[in-house]
Amino acid sequence: MKTIIRAVALTLCALPAAASEDIADQYPQSELYSKPVEVIPHVFTATGATAPPTYENSGHNNNLSFIVTDEGVVVINGGASARLAKALHDEIKVVTDQPVKLVINENGQGHAMLGNSYWADQGVDILGHVDAIEAFTSEADFILQGMEGYNRDKAEGTRIAPPNLSFEDEYNLTLGGVEIHVLHLGPAHDPGDTQVWLPQWGMLIAGDIAFHERMLPIFSGTCTSCWLETWETKLEPLNPTYVIPGHGHPTNLAQVRRFTFDYLSDLRAKIGEHIDNGGDLASAYYVDQAKWAGLDTFEELATKNAGRVFEEMEWE
Repeated sequence: MKTIIRAVALTLCALPAAASEDIADQYPQSELYSKPVEVIPHVFTATGATAPPTYENSGHNNNLSFIVTDEGVVVINGGASARLAKALHDEIKVVTDQPVKLVINENGQGHAMLGNSYWADQGVDILGHVDAIEAFTSEADFILQGMEGYNRDKAEGTRIAPPNLSFEDEYNLTLGGVEIHVLHLGPAHDPGDTQVWLPQWGMLIAGDIAFHERMLPIFSGTCTSCWLETWETKLEPLNPTYVIPGHGHPTNLAQVRRFTFDYLSDLRAKIGEHIDNGGDLASAYYVDQAKWAGLDTFEELATKNAGRVFEEMEWE
């Protein structure tokens, strides 16, 4: 298996995956945006669209992953709806007869938690970070209504179902001989950002601490300096060989570092210079981000990100 894993690593490094927000649906016969692929032996992911959630992509615009062991399956992300969760389960059943034993929500956003109702109906335990659970439950009705708005009939059967298990810093389990470390490395993109670390295989299912192929969004409550510190002090020391980011195809650490850590560092430097020169919020939106214009969702997010970083850094 080590030979296979080394081959996968070389492939990931040599051939960075491409994605396009212009492709509405890559897997029309399924509610899933794309068919799950085996990234390394026993670890699968269905890569979501790099576009915002739409009816065409069924809200599958994040990565839905699963780990297959001899004693059961662990799923990462509940999905954006009950129907999307069922579509993922249908694909799991093609791969293995093993039952799903645990679902891990990587944050408190709708595409991580709205599909929980399907998994709860299967009797599966669902795990989330305490901050992610709080963030989701405080906005659950609004999040559900938003999904119903774009997903229409595809929202059928979805209801609010927060995780029944929670953790704060780390939740460890061993299933079928596979060590699975569920981590909250620290403040990053969203409250309760969660990473799944498989040390035996050098695999990090990173969630939204790591982006590439599409521009990362900075929310009003995001602390970008905290995100950079978490990256440097907690993520980098793991030194994963493989990374499944929250969005975009599976890749390696160097790739997500470039489009996450380097992007945040560059934007903060540009905004810092802008503030030092007496610039205001209105003009901060237009600091030079041309270096990142090739990323999907650049047009939707670049100016918003600049404004939010200005508001954060103005008082640092």
